[in-house]
Amino acid sequence: MQKRPRHFASDNYAGICPEAWASLEQANQGHVPGYGDDPWTAKAADLLRETFEMECEVFFVFNGTAANSLSLASTGQSYHSILCHETAHVESDECGAPEFFSNGMKVLLLKGENGKIDPSGIEPVVKKRSDIHYPKPRAVSVTQATELGTVYSVPDLKDIWAKTKQLGLKLHMDGARFANAVASLGCKPREITWEAGVDVLCFGGTKNGTAVGDAVVFFNRDLAEEFDYRCKQSGQLASKMRYLSAPWVGMLKDGAWLRRAGHANAMARLLHDELVQIEEIEIMFPSQANAVFARMPPWLVLALRQADWKFYTFIGQGGCRLMCAWDTTEDDVRQFIADIKRFLLEAPRDVEIGNVDHRKL
Repeated sequence: MQKRPRHFASDNYAGICPEAWASLEQANQGHVPGYGDDPWTAKAADLLRETFEMECEVFFVFNGTAANSLSLASTGQSYHSILCHETAHVESDECGAPEFFSNGMKVLLLKGENGKIDPSGIEPVVKKRSDIHYPKPRAVSVTQATELGTVYSVPDLKDIWAKTKQLGLKLHMDGARFANAVASLGCKPREITWEAGVDVLCFGGTKNGTAVGDAVVFFNRDLAEEFDYRCKQSGQLASKMRYLSAPWVGMLKDGAWLRRAGHANAMARLLHDELVQIEEIEIMFPSQANAVFARMPPWLVLALRQADWKFYTFIGQGGCRLMCAWDTTEDDVRQFIADIKRFLLEAPRDVEIGNVDHRKL
């Protein structure tokens, strides 16, 4: 069995991209003040302000779970609630962290096609009840790009903003794959953040090519009050902060973050275009960023797994999630497609679809 150098399971599988690694290596020289009082953290924060063309407050935390949970906690009190799409990461993959770090804010779910919130669904949830027994809605969280590989356009976000403004809600953005969304839309970062009403963005670095560390960017600077204390209390204040922030310097200073995301998106488009031609495979959602969701015969999923291809089948709404990363190559895609076509030609007669245990896929 061939050992695969790269997989389609997650963009988290990829290593550190060269630009991030170079900055990390440069930061690993001599003694530097700790806890964020260092030139690398200051430079990274300034580069983010330049990127968004706004004077915003910036904090670096270890991961996306902390970024989302702590920033959502900053939008309200423990008796408030957060509205998000039913497939959102903050609902399905944070192990209750938003509720935990907010001391009890409840997550309320919204529907919408292709992983995107339907703005018309916000008001009914907010106005469902107004009594003291109901957790008062305080914020809406959007995921950009979504858990189903789609992207909110500028008009999409402005429609949601119109509702949040009307109802007095804050707008949070889980941007674990924010770079892929910007690359997909070809817009300025400001156009899908503060210009579209976003109060706070969790900007993902690890899926974009850094080793560790996401940025929390407050466009509404009032919400950032004492956020440093939240970070400290939750174990997110890195003593050697430069190792979280320095890679951002390498990614941001010459646009590597967008180039790397654009490449990952291009590989996903190639994968999509190849898969859509295979009759036995159904594309489940529009592929607008760096993911492709496809429904395959269970025996084919099993055959690909046995050939050492790794990908997830439990994320989204069934089917297989195929994720491309900054280092995915055209050869990776073509090898994967070639194996699919080979297995389909061989079409094992001894595997009954009904006998495949989906839990093991």
